[in-house]
Amino acid sequence: MEELLKINDIQQVISVLFSERIPYNKLLGLRIGSLDPAQPTVEIDMRDDLVGNFIHKTLHGGVTAAVLDVTGGLVAFLNLMEKLDELSREEKFARFAKLGTIDLRIDYLRPGRGNHFVSTGYILRTGNKVAVTRMELHNEQNTLIAVGTGAYTVS
Repeated sequence: MEELLKINDIQQVISVLFSERIPYNKLLGLRIGSLDPAQPTVEIDMRDDLVGNFIHKTLHGGVTAAVLDVTGGLVAFLNLMEKLDELSREEKFARFAKLGTIDLRIDYLRPGRGNHFVSTGYILRTGNKVAVTRMELHNEQNTLIAVGTGAYTVS
């Protein structure tokens, strides 16, 4: 973590943290598409090892949930970064270490068909201890696959 704090671009640090330093995210092949605090995006490409229904070759529901969860966590973290603007970078990243999922609800609307998926999210509410987010997963044809709501501890 110390070497990441030496990087001047805070967005680059966040991208490395979420895409490369969290082993599960790296295993899934998640990438940060956008770090726009109003609506960040997380992307994933379909691979054979992510298939849940081998007959229809659709994305596994657990992968869908994981992508939405990562997106919700990213939304909560970016919102927290803006809210705590007066803190130093080190203090902000110490708060990152405390970020965790409290509750996650996923509504699967359609089978996960596609070659590329993009998850977007936005903040619903941020308190001193909990942030609540809303997330959506679309395929490359902009078909809505699933939606989620997540609560994240931010203190």
